[in-house]
Amino acid sequence: GRLPKLSSAFPHFGEEPPITGKNGSGTIFFTGCNLRCVFCQNYDISHLEAGFEISIAELADIMVKLQARGCHNINLVTPTHFLPQIVAAVEIAAEKGLHIPIVYNSSGYEKPETLKVVEGVIDIYMPDFKFFDSSLSKRFTIAGNYPDFAKRAIQEMYRQVGPLKTDNHGIAYRGLLIRHLVMPGHVHDSRMIVKFLSETLPERTYLNIMCQYRPYYLAQKFPEINRSPDYRECLEVATFAKKLGFFSEDW
Repeated sequence: GRLPKLSSAFPHFGEEPPITGKNGSGTIFFTGCNLRCVFCQNYDISHLEAGFEISIAELADIMVKLQARGCHNINLVTPTHFLPQIVAAVEIAAEKGLHIPIVYNSSGYEKPETLKVVEGVIDIYMPDFKFFDSSLSKRFTIAGNYPDFAKRAIQEMYRQVGPLKTDNHGIAYRGLLIRHLVMPGHVHDSRMIVKFLSETLPERTYLNIMCQYRPYYLAQKFPEINRSPDYRECLEVATFAKKLGFFSEDW
């Protein structure tokens, strides 16, 4: 098979508090993406595929080194298209003493059968749930069928690991953490996502309503998303999520 290609690997301090902790999240950014949002802020990695190939053994060594630096977990960013290689690397790393949780950090555009392959390997799933309305995903990504896949994928992730669980230091060790980026002018779509999750997941889990959308990359070509969401839009979605019982450090 092909070699995994990555752009960087380092202790990352910008993730959610249960993931970042005190010593950072051992983040490995894989190159490429199966969704390719027009507003991607990491477009050099995801669209332009900047990065370098490494062997499976080298990937395993990177994981072990991140653990040695004190990272609380190994955070695999956009891992989907390199899954067989990642699973092989985790097995090698485990033989070398890797024991911290493995985080699957993805767009949510996943096949449930793919996720079944990594059951037992992944401790924490950290998907985005970007769009509920397929007309939006068709316009802003290469995946018109994104919502159908995201709904099924998130249910499969929940089946495997359940709601987010943290230790007595507040560091996550297992479970599901969902992210949703509020898009300007699309509060209704955000509310539909929160409502769907509240009706579908047996227990509430960590839901991060994110307000940092900026019109990066190609977003300037789409007038309706060529601005940041305003504070009221974000507050409305966060308040709705809170009302339905979801939690997050950020609101």
